[in-house]
Amino acid sequence: MQKPSLANHWRQDLTAGFLVFLIALPLCLGIAVASGFPPMAGIISAIVGGLLVSRIGGAQLTITGPAAGLIVVILTAVQTLGDGDAMAGYRYTLAAIVIAGALQTVLGYFKAGRLAAFFPASVVHGMLAAIGIIIISKQLPVMAGVQSQGASILSGIVALPHSLIYFMPQIGLIALAGIVVLIGWPHIQQPLLRKIPAPIIVIASGILLGHMFQLDQLQPGEAFIVPKDVLFASHFLVTFPDSLLTSFYLPDFSKLSTLAFWESVISICLVGSLESLLSAAAVDKLDPEKRYSDLNKELRAVGIGNVVSGMIGGLPMIAEIVRSSANIDAGGRSSWANFFHGGFVLLFVVLFPDLISTIPLASLAALLVYTGYRLASPQAFAKSMDLGKEQLALFVITIFAILASNLLVGVLIGIAAKLLLHIGRGVPLGNLLSISFKLQANGPNSWIIKVSGAALFSNFLALKSQVAGLADGQTVIFDLSATDLIDHTVMEFIAHYREDYIARGGRCEIHGLADLESLGDHALAARQRR
Repeated sequence: MQKPSLANHWRQDLTAGFLVFLIALPLCLGIAVASGFPPMAGIISAIVGGLLVSRIGGAQLTITGPAAGLIVVILTAVQTLGDGDAMAGYRYTLAAIVIAGALQTVLGYFKAGRLAAFFPASVVHGMLAAIGIIIISKQLPVMAGVQSQGASILSGIVALPHSLIYFMPQIGLIALAGIVVLIGWPHIQQPLLRKIPAPIIVIASGILLGHMFQLDQLQPGEAFIVPKDVLFASHFLVTFPDSLLTSFYLPDFSKLSTLAFWESVISICLVGSLESLLSAAAVDKLDPEKRYSDLNKELRAVGIGNVVSGMIGGLPMIAEIVRSSANIDAGGRSSWANFFHGGFVLLFVVLFPDLISTIPLASLAALLVYTGYRLASPQAFAKSMDLGKEQLALFVITIFAILASNLLVGVLIGIAAKLLLHIGRGVPLGNLLSISFKLQANGPNSWIIKVSGAALFSNFLALKSQVAGLADGQTVIFDLSATDLIDHTVMEFIAHYREDYIARGGRCEIHGLADLESLGDHALAARQRR
């Protein structure tokens, strides 16, 4: 799809880009700090994502930049590769980002965008919920002004109650103010105030309170006796360079031959690619003009962006759903909104670097805790339960596997659990990776797709590719009367395909579901022959 020229909608895109910049700036800083990177690393990622990826990508309305979903992967890489040396870990991780970006670029050229469908929905949702839990556990101590305890994820979570008993009142008040704003701001009815992004209010209130409490001079108080194993933070404000040029760092490839390095590469590539593809597909559903992204082109562009970002000291980037949604709400019409967002970020850090140094870390932590809660909210568990007990079980298994090991291993365990569940239901081993279906003409401009056996997350890519090639404006009928089992991922795909095909002017029907028993209360729950 040819990108619209700048002259087409530059006013709408300029306005949307500015509003997205207001949302992105504090999140970029917070994500970088939480990832164990310098704050400027998040800014670099947003600039590269906006100025470069927007021009070579395959999406119209997505905003590209650092995302909370990658915090866990990057922080783990910094700690593992650095062996206690934060700067060394940072530079080794930059090298991993460059290699991961190169892999993403290659995957895009080989049209691997469709492989995102191979990951079952329950495992993806479990991964996101686990990331949310880890973000919350890492950022709550920052909101209290103390250092997090525990070497592993689980030990850190267990140590939270003990750590949070002792906190700095000034820091806690700043964080609490941020949370109150994030919860209450959407309920404000005044039209002009509603146009101001809540993250900007969080940062503004944090700067004001930080000035009142003189955070640049604040030292941990002695209002109570603190156990020796509880340590207060050493500083409470963002540390930001005076010059943009001094913030560039080169990657260190000296650990290229180690297993830990390649584990980091695969994790960055897997999570970044999966989040980008899922976000881009989700944004397409919000596009008022019903345009569709070239996911392979978008994956290539993100990969190239990650290579560039990693080479100069930046975080990896994805097509980010929250900022993309804000872009659409603000009237963004093309990828130039993403370009302008990156331009505004660059302009701000060049003109006002000193202002960034007055932002309290507690305010950024409040933004991230709120983001983590949205990823791991009770509604996420309720939705899984609504899809059926086995979906809830897979969701929870994935969460605990990630918390007990790491993100990559946890996702693989979730996928293995899903496959074992299907084997336990009697699905033949050959059917796990191969689907049986026939595409037949059913009259002029009419097609019928007869599916038999088991239609699963692990075998439906061939079906997805086949129906993607059908022309618009025809009649497509899915005949599922001969299927023995349809899992949630395939149910979701068929339902979304039907909605999209009808929106493009065609007719799409689903036959045969009445012969199958739903395994949950949700309309898209897995179904099995009675």
